[in-house]
Amino acid sequence: MKIDAVLKSHFGISDAVIDTLEGYDSTNFRVKSNQEVFVLKQNTYSKKTVALLQAENRILEQLQMLQDYDFPSAIPSLKDESIVRVEDRIFRLLSFVEGEFLGDVDHTPDLLCSFGAFLAKMDVITIPIYDAAIVGIETQWDLKRFRSNYRYLEYISDPKDRSLVDYFFLQFDEQILPMEHQLRKGIIHNDGNDWNVLTQNGKVTGIIDFGDMCHSWLINEVAVALTYVMMGKEHPLEIAAYLIKGYHKINPLKEEELDILYYLVAARLCTSVCNSAYAKKLKPDSEYITVSEKPAWELLRKWLTVNPIRAKDEFRSAAGFQASPKKSLSHQLKRRTDHFSAALSLSYVEPIQMIRSAFQYMYDSEGNTFLDAYNNIMLAGHCHPKVVRAGQRTMAKLNTNTRYVYEELLAYSEKLLSKFPKKLNKVFLVNSGSAASDLAIRMATTYTKKSKVMVLEHGYHGNTRMGIDISHYKYNHKGGTGKQEYIIQTPMPNAFGSGFRDDGEAGKYFADQTIAQIEPYKNEISAFIAEPIVGCGGQVPLASGYLQKVYPVIRQQGGICISDEVQVGFGRLGDYFWGFEMHNVVPDMVIIGKPMGNGHPIGAVVTTTEIAANFDNGLEFFSSFGGNPISCAIGNAVLDVIDEESLRAHAKKVGDHLIQGLEKLQNKFEEIADIRGSGLFLGVEIVDEQGKPNTKLASKIKNELRQKFILISTDGPYDSVLKIKPPLSFTKKDANTLVEAIHRVLVRIQKK
Repeated sequence: MKIDAVLKSHFGISDAVIDTLEGYDSTNFRVKSNQEVFVLKQNTYSKKTVALLQAENRILEQLQMLQDYDFPSAIPSLKDESIVRVEDRIFRLLSFVEGEFLGDVDHTPDLLCSFGAFLAKMDVITIPIYDAAIVGIETQWDLKRFRSNYRYLEYISDPKDRSLVDYFFLQFDEQILPMEHQLRKGIIHNDGNDWNVLTQNGKVTGIIDFGDMCHSWLINEVAVALTYVMMGKEHPLEIAAYLIKGYHKINPLKEEELDILYYLVAARLCTSVCNSAYAKKLKPDSEYITVSEKPAWELLRKWLTVNPIRAKDEFRSAAGFQASPKKSLSHQLKRRTDHFSAALSLSYVEPIQMIRSAFQYMYDSEGNTFLDAYNNIMLAGHCHPKVVRAGQRTMAKLNTNTRYVYEELLAYSEKLLSKFPKKLNKVFLVNSGSAASDLAIRMATTYTKKSKVMVLEHGYHGNTRMGIDISHYKYNHKGGTGKQEYIIQTPMPNAFGSGFRDDGEAGKYFADQTIAQIEPYKNEISAFIAEPIVGCGGQVPLASGYLQKVYPVIRQQGGICISDEVQVGFGRLGDYFWGFEMHNVVPDMVIIGKPMGNGHPIGAVVTTTEIAANFDNGLEFFSSFGGNPISCAIGNAVLDVIDEESLRAHAKKVGDHLIQGLEKLQNKFEEIADIRGSGLFLGVEIVDEQGKPNTKLASKIKNELRQKFILISTDGPYDSVLKIKPPLSFTKKDANTLVEAIHRVLVRIQKK
């Protein structure tokens, strides 16, 4: 039956002007007849739908007592029916609510306060009502059932966006579910968005569309409304405060409800983008379905930059509560001093007390958000949900050691080794890069039957005794024990400052020196170990051609070549998955760690069949935790994220963009002498007026950036190199933020 026929035969309305309005679960029509306007809603018939619409009508009747506000009311049919069935369709005619949509007017403080008060007055009436049909509703738009939207996650096409949404699913599990039993429940409207709320003369006057009404947590009413009014706002927390004040004055909220509001807002945003992604598959041309998608994504990304502690305290303050209790930094530092040696150093002149983190952001206890351009261990990003879930699931299932056969070990080893040249086909799993370095030297001396080890100046290979022995950065440092007799130390092949071009000329110059040092120890050197980019030496890429000349000479005298990829491996360099690839060599052994587990302690030695077979000499190798199922599952997840999110290509793109920005600074400031590295593993050499290392200025830059909530570090022989090696969730926008901040610091310092 046609719509005009339904209106005429069941409601006595003829000659009406009918416009189609789109909706999720119903088809809606605007009906104008004889100067009166109605809304006709059409649904597919089912007993459940009839029961829900009847319940909605009962709620609307109750809300009519709020005389200062307008709500739709059901218009009875000619047979005095509020719901009319025509074949497999049901129809309901509602009064039209006048006013300007909230989305079409300025969101002034007074308007937002009135919005909060309106929602509170509505909830005061609906929360105590018990209606079995509404209590029984199960909808993915009810934040109490947020988890049901997880099925739509796969429809989000961009893997980085999927990870962002999944992060908030994870936080919902961690932050909301454990205390859901404490939350007040009742019937709420559940959809106070810009296009459902009506205003007149700067105040909220009504609301429409009760199709998402459900029996849920009371605080969800506030969370949903906040989500929409904060979209497109530069300072969303300030906007939120007005609505909370208005609501709390009428219907007081509890502290525990306000404390989870940050995660409920995120949940609503995730619900929106998940459903939009799914709906686009069904109706790719629907503007109605995707109308909020763009601002939802924008707010979700901005929400990640908001420290949850700050949000909690702002929400508490808006309701008149005190900020959440915090442990003072001085108290925490005293506890640290009481139990730890000063040998355990802290970053920055003013230390930071961190409490949470997400992707490229870290959150301190005072409510500040830090952009992390420093932590190369969190390669996939802080708290990446795929990595976290892999550890959680496996920990709940199995934790044992490599004396048993289990899938996690086999699957991870196969995937890891697939990233290496074919000759590097055996892996020994341990707990850290330090343990891997120690094991690598042990394997090298066992295989070669030689004792001496050649190392680079300023190299660092771990914190074990053997690691210190082979690390010039440590043994030559203040407090170091000095070079051991079996160590042969060779200059770091740094093209910068050498007087030679990095086109093979510098590589040959340094290689000739190293080869000359090898000559007196021919047939005595078991291993040559070097990082492809020397991190602690100041992020120094080895001079081009250097390894190509040194590796053959080491092998000719019976030694093996070890590449320490602990800092630079796993795609961080952008153009290369492993650092040795940038030098066109294949080592005999590779040491990996740090980003391997995205913060979980994993390390490994990867080597050849021949070297591995030689190590099987009767003295069993065993690591209690190396290769355990949890570590393997986490490592596997990291490799998945690298591939799924194209992190290597991302490191290349963002790294190149960052280098370009830094080079522009270099053209303006003589203090920047060199920019080096690859992908997102970069060093910026800071010098004084005489061109000498400027330790003091580098430290100032680092600490002033910390005050601007950006984390970098310094390194190098004189601690004069800015060290930039962020999580690979770091973006071009973040790169711009970092460059602009360095620019401001240098300008300010120059003016002094």
